[in-house]
Amino acid sequence: MFETGLLKDKRILVTGGGSGLGAAMAHRFLALGAELVICGRKLDRLEAAASKMREETGGKVTTIACDIRDGTAVESMMDAIWRGAPLDILVNNAAATFIAQSEHLSFRAADAILAPTLHGAMYCTLAAGKRWIDGKHGGVVLSILSTSTITGRAFTVPSAMAKSAVLAMTKSLAVEWGPKGIRTVAIAPGPFPTAGASGQLRPEGRDEGWAARNPMGRAGEHPELADLASFLVSDRAGYINGEMVVIDGGAHLRSSGAEDLLRWTDAQWAEQRAARSRA
Repeated sequence: MFETGLLKDKRILVTGGGSGLGAAMAHRFLALGAELVICGRKLDRLEAAASKMREETGGKVTTIACDIRDGTAVESMMDAIWRGAPLDILVNNAAATFIAQSEHLSFRAADAILAPTLHGAMYCTLAAGKRWIDGKHGGVVLSILSTSTITGRAFTVPSAMAKSAVLAMTKSLAVEWGPKGIRTVAIAPGPFPTAGASGQLRPEGRDEGWAARNPMGRAGEHPELADLASFLVSDRAGYINGEMVVIDGGAHLRSSGAEDLLRWTDAQWAEQRAARSRA
């Protein structure tokens, strides 16, 4: 299934493609023959990631600095991309989250999560979709979500809300845009540790035994997610539309992933808020 050339001639945009799971997926897409565009807010990080990808795969990678929280900036980015050639695939990967007691969330803190995770994904999807429709060009939108869309998740409520809304978008557009040759699909990863997410979601002092309690007894490995993403955006998955695939070792069948935080003391939460303020 993953023969060389599976994604040949596919032009793919990965938001937040300079690090973490975005970079892992982007690298795999390149290895399978795709032409890649990665975007993010920090151009230096994007350029460093792109340089490494080019060196390791020999593929073509373009970088664009874009704050996807800004709809006007997203439109400008899509205009720049389309001047070269239409995209074939959009991967909504960029997101933000952190643990917090919901009653202590400020409007600004909630918006810091909702803006990239929900608004950014919507802006990018609509911008790509209207260009595909106007140009009578098929496309695929893959959104990276969370098992919180199934279980809910305490202490990351804005993220759970945003991811659930993007799942609703995925299902709705599958019906609206399917007749136009556009597929919308999603992945709900379980624990796939990255430096950024681990710092926000698993700070020092949080339960360390979570991986062992996974039914598979471990965390996910980035290539496993990258392979699933590669299949879903490929023509081999051309009859999968409007669906979210869970890849978490069965963890959501046992727990939402937040129960340990119910045992945190007020002092632990105060220290967490202070640490986030310092950061």
